Amino acid sequence: MSFEVPDLLGPYLLPLLIAVPLAIVVFIISLRRGDHEVPPAGHNTVMPPLPEDYAPVKRAATAPLAPEAPVAAAPVQASGPIPLLVVDDSAVARAKLARLFEGVGYQVTVAKDGLEALQRLAEQRFAVLITDLEMPNKDGFELIADVQGSLETEDLPIIAITGHDEMQARVHQVQGLYGIFKKPWNDRELLKRVETLASLRRR
Repeated sequence: MSFEVPDLLGPYLLPLLIAVPLAIVVFIISLRRGDHEVPPAGHNTVMPPLPEDYAPVKRAATAPLAPEAPVAAAPVQASGPIPLLVVDDSAVARAKLARLFEGVGYQVTVAKDGLEALQRLAEQRFAVLITDLEMPNKDGFELIADVQGSLETEDLPIIAITGHDEMQARVHQVQGLYGIFKKPWNDRELLKRVETLASLRRR
């Protein structure tokens, strides 16, 4: 038995020509929609590997902590470092105060009592006087009175330093002091006070 192929496919050729391209189009559309579908909950999605040069973006802190403020240096003047006079009968205290002020740029002159301090005041003009209260020969109270009673030094800012509570209570009665510090003093607070006073008195 023989038959011709065109005769057999004749009735089905037209439907096939329509159905096959349509099926291909539907298949392509379904693939594209599947790319945008959200996978259901619990579905494990395999993420593509990150490139080798990938680096996450670092977010800036919203409120960065301010660094601790450094100790301010002595104000710079055209004529040189600002001179200070430090008076204390303790060699250790004199050395500590001199190292503290010289470390930020002041020129420090030291004296061991009130008598020596008056000699230094006669030789040089100072921006600030820092003196202990309990000293031999001439104590801090007598030195303060002499400084405030002289026309040459009456405008000299004075800071008192004491290691005794009774002296601190007594020094509150003294007029014209610009600061009272108890030993051991706070370096940062003392430097700030001296810097403020040094800027008030013109050299």
